[in-house]
Amino acid sequence: MQIKIGIIGTEFIVERTLAVLKSFPTFAPMVRIVEQDDESPFAAAELSQEVEVLLLSGPHAHRMVKEKLPPSIPIHYLPLTGAGLYKAIFKAMQGGKLRGGISIDTLTRNIVTRTLKDLGIEDTKLIVYDGPSYDGSEKLVEFHQRNVIEGRCSIAFTGMRHVAQRLTRLDIPNEWLLPSEQDIIVTLERALLSTESRRGKESQIVVGMIKVDDFGKLVMQRPNEHEVQKLKLDIHRMVLGYVESLDGYSMSAGGDEFLFCTTRGIFERETSGYKTIPLAKDASKSLGISLSVGIGFGMTANEAGTNARAALRKSREAGGNTGFIVREDATVIGPLEMSDPVQSVLAPTEPALIRKAEDAGMTSAYLSRLLTNMAKFGKYEYKVHDLAATLGISVRSAHRLILLWTDNGLVEISGFEKVPKGRPRQIFRFPFLMDKSL
Repeated sequence: MQIKIGIIGTEFIVERTLAVLKSFPTFAPMVRIVEQDDESPFAAAELSQEVEVLLLSGPHAHRMVKEKLPPSIPIHYLPLTGAGLYKAIFKAMQGGKLRGGISIDTLTRNIVTRTLKDLGIEDTKLIVYDGPSYDGSEKLVEFHQRNVIEGRCSIAFTGMRHVAQRLTRLDIPNEWLLPSEQDIIVTLERALLSTESRRGKESQIVVGMIKVDDFGKLVMQRPNEHEVQKLKLDIHRMVLGYVESLDGYSMSAGGDEFLFCTTRGIFERETSGYKTIPLAKDASKSLGISLSVGIGFGMTANEAGTNARAALRKSREAGGNTGFIVREDATVIGPLEMSDPVQSVLAPTEPALIRKAEDAGMTSAYLSRLLTNMAKFGKYEYKVHDLAATLGISVRSAHRLILLWTDNGLVEISGFEKVPKGRPRQIFRFPFLMDKSL
């Protein structure tokens, strides 16, 4: 099962968090939008009955929730660090607003000083608010307004959204400090590690299957048997090195296929939360080969192995050079990032969607290729010729499948493309690929 996480904050912060959360397929977000921090405790109390962990937009909201909510579940917040300050300073520098110095709240003097030094502008005049950021927006607005009006600085930096809005209305130059994407990633990783479900799955069995794509062609390209054996040894050595990083056990299932076992906790850390398989990139760079990888989770070795074989089959059906995970609840995660960067990692594909696709005549191979194209290129609309090329079928077969899938609600006409001669070409959309859960 997915781990439910409650996300509470302003619409802007929540949208940024959800964008990063797409690369954490283990999490199932439940969102509450608030306008002010004092609304957070009520939202947290409501969500705490349904989720395993809470994520708040900042330290002020975190403090208020911790005061009013019993510590029944882990509560985390998005911190402001020097990484978030870099972007704000760069924007101010572009606008020529740093000449008179800066006033800043939320961050400590050490963090700000270190950031200015890294940017080579350590001589910039600096005024840091010496009280806690939760003193109240009125005090913070007064602090920044007074410093700018009296000429002690030329711009204010604040970590409080409503303070930035007030300063803007008062015509005081300011920048709103926001958590960086890296800050959000680190916080989500900490939130994941703090959940009971995650700790319970730490020692769960993971079975992986690795297959070299087009191994027969690679063998035929070698001038003699000696070179073929050297290639097999090089591949085996590389796989052993990767499995060693997983503290796992591996064995060869033939010259072009390998099997390994490890635990879920280690696998999750080494893949940065199921985002990437670094082995495939190494294989592409050093040996010029591509790999298909299938990972299976399960409560028993048999279940994990069966799921790994199903995941490998999906990778092969998608054309190779990709990886999929099949979890114990039959949901599918993938494609994973291999030697070619993908736009995003798709969240778990629900078994209901897979069944619906198969009932409509869409084979697992076709679904895998469409999902891979969506992850790599964000593509969910096709013309008939494009679809035929993607699925590796004739244009006539593509027309037949489109009619079948349209009747079953998997495809709809989204528009027409004008051509110099003849009838306009239809553009077909796959609505399920646009689902936000993907």
